[in-house]
Amino acid sequence: MGGHKEQDVARQGFDAADAVPLLLDPRGAVTGWTGQAERLLGYPPSEAVGKDFAGLLAAEDAERVPGLIGRCGADGGWAGLMTARHRDGRTLRVMTRITAATGQGGEGSLLVLLSEMNGAPGWDMSRAVLEQMVTGASIGIAIVDTDLRFVWSNAALEQFGGGPPAQRLGLRLSDVQPGMDFESVEARMRQVLESGERVVGYEHVGRVRSAPLRESAHMLSFTRLDDEEGRPIGVYYTVVDVTDRHRARQRLALLDLAGKRIGRTLDIMSTAQELADVAVPGLAEFVVVDLLETVLRGAELPPGPIAGTGRVPLRRAGHRSLYKDLPRTVVRAGEAVAYLADSPPIRCLSTGRSWHQEQLDPLATGWVVGPPGEPEPTFLELGLRSVMIVPIRARGVTLGLTGFFRRRLDEPFDADDLHLAEDLVSRAAVCLDNARRYARERNAALVLQSSLLPLHLPEQDAVEVSACYRPADELTGLGGDWYDLIPLSGARVALIVGEAHGHGIDAAAAMGGLRTAVRTLAALDLPPEEVLAHLDDLVDRSAGDEGAGPEGTYGHPVGSGCVYVVYDPVDGQCTMAAAGHPSPAVIAPDGSVTFVDLPEGPALGVGGPPFESVELTLPEGSTLALHTDGLLLPPDRNGAVDTDRIRLRQALETSGPTLELSCRAVVDALVPTRPYDDVALLMARTKRLDRGHVAAWDLPADPAVVAEARRTATGQLSRWGLDELAFTTELVVSELVTNAIRYASGPVRLRLIHERTLVCEVLDGGATAPHLRHPRATDEGGRGLLLVSQLAQRWGTRFIPDGKIIWAEQSLTAPPE
Repeated sequence: MGGHKEQDVARQGFDAADAVPLLLDPRGAVTGWTGQAERLLGYPPSEAVGKDFAGLLAAEDAERVPGLIGRCGADGGWAGLMTARHRDGRTLRVMTRITAATGQGGEGSLLVLLSEMNGAPGWDMSRAVLEQMVTGASIGIAIVDTDLRFVWSNAALEQFGGGPPAQRLGLRLSDVQPGMDFESVEARMRQVLESGERVVGYEHVGRVRSAPLRESAHMLSFTRLDDEEGRPIGVYYTVVDVTDRHRARQRLALLDLAGKRIGRTLDIMSTAQELADVAVPGLAEFVVVDLLETVLRGAELPPGPIAGTGRVPLRRAGHRSLYKDLPRTVVRAGEAVAYLADSPPIRCLSTGRSWHQEQLDPLATGWVVGPPGEPEPTFLELGLRSVMIVPIRARGVTLGLTGFFRRRLDEPFDADDLHLAEDLVSRAAVCLDNARRYARERNAALVLQSSLLPLHLPEQDAVEVSACYRPADELTGLGGDWYDLIPLSGARVALIVGEAHGHGIDAAAAMGGLRTAVRTLAALDLPPEEVLAHLDDLVDRSAGDEGAGPEGTYGHPVGSGCVYVVYDPVDGQCTMAAAGHPSPAVIAPDGSVTFVDLPEGPALGVGGPPFESVELTLPEGSTLALHTDGLLLPPDRNGAVDTDRIRLRQALETSGPTLELSCRAVVDALVPTRPYDDVALLMARTKRLDRGHVAAWDLPADPAVVAEARRTATGQLSRWGLDELAFTTELVVSELVTNAIRYASGPVRLRLIHERTLVCEVLDGGATAPHLRHPRATDEGGRGLLLVSQLAQRWGTRFIPDGKIIWAEQSLTAPPE
């Protein structure tokens, strides 16, 4: 209760005019000491400045000082009675008022007013003391009348321009600061005059006479002054220069904007353009970003600056101008740009250090090498006045350079601008280097992908084929889905679509292993169900060797799916089997869509019942659609198989003018831009070989029929116009038919197929595959298959339910010599 009484006494009649002022820093140390303070307490300035204010008080009041200082920030001030200690040891009872104040630089401080209690509390107004306080203040103070004309100002206001106090009298703000936005400031003054409400912390940004070449910021506060009857007589206002704080905010805002807008993608050109977009107009009026050509290719770079000062291959990766006519000529994005040897940009590349010039020589020519025969434009013609060149460096390597330009003569670049540009480019450089590293890794991944997926499906006469692939990982373009077409013996083809779990490079690697294994197994001419059985064994053994369980990890082939289809264009027979994979769809020649009733079978490597195959005959012009499950609805939205088939049927029934357009239209209709899973679709439209291009004869198991088989075969070649192959064909037919009669049982059948090659097939009832031997010079036989292997382009054996077929192919364009 006593403390409240003291404050009430101190506030009654407390007149600041005769009070002794002290200035304290936020910690309570004395920073300002006046002559009145020396007369009141006896301490000279040398002993008082730097001393804790608490050390000037009696012990009981000294303990209260830290709490009172804290209350000044929260409550706006404190007033009360205290006991001070004089230098000679005596004590003085003083009225004390502590309030928060602001210095010229915007730093916080405390103003303390002390008034000695001589009898009754309170003391009279002293104009001399008041003028000492306001005149010696470091902040600008002025009073204007109701017409907003100056009637008084302190000396500190002169630092903001407009002349000394005597020259301001009777003038308005527009008279003393013509370049300033005086209308907004005077509008605030009129608002205060009308409402009486104080305006604190109004920030004005613009140019004043004291700093005409740079934008400055000032913090203003306005208070209405009233006479004894409460009528307004003017406005009292204070001015504090906060330009440094304003520029710091601008700098942080620009860097914050750079953090949000630069590096939003991993595209090098886009990132370079984002750097230019952020810097205009916040820092410059025209910005160019030039990168080394090796950076755009994603190549690895040597550490350190660019060696030498000769011609360096650069490309314009980004530019932005505030004005349509700045500069007169611009190198477009993506075009090559060459700088003159020993020009500032080349020196910055070679040294790795930034450079700036406040005023460019207007008659000097630019640094870019122009087209031959054209005069080099001057900086005046280009509209460039001030420049900064900052090399783009990240992780110890130089990526290129950034040029910042201004055309205004009243605001050239200074050292602070250069520091800001370096910070901005430094942030962008990390993003550009990330984009470069990503481009390098993506290029390597795409090379891997291109080596795993067929660039071009092989030419053949069995089917017209088109494929569409869309990865879920759009950044790398890699996935685990795959497709293939493999030519088989007898003009047949194998169509395969499969998928490995996961996305990215691991899935692509697993897919490559599966595709290689399928191609190897296809060369054995096995039925589809046996191909999948062998592939299942390979995946299972691979998992066991690597210690992977059935769940596996992403990118591991365990759990992968595959559908394997064999189509024969001679009779239209189609045989297929699946391992954990959706059934193919068939588009009939009339456009109707059906789905093959194919057992899905277990996924590869997980075990389960044997694989089953189905056979069907496809009319010519039918289209097989083999796809991965990425073409179907996601598992969390897929209610039933019928739902997927309805969607797929509707998409397949809408055919395009070509098979390629139809294939792409189906994927576009069913798959979003960013699919949840990789998607592969292979569409194959069946063909039939002309009956006149196939000839077959049943032969009795009699050695005498060999000569007749040779004559029959050469006669057929003559009708096909292949007389040049008659000699080699006679030898091939003779050897294959002789072996079939000698070593096999049952009927023998000879068939010739005229397609892209000449195929000779001999069917017998034997179950033993022939083996190629290298006979000794004294052996009387055993040279038949060796001779066939030398005459044919390729040969082999495939097993069928009735026995086996030994076949040999001869090229129609380059017969063996």
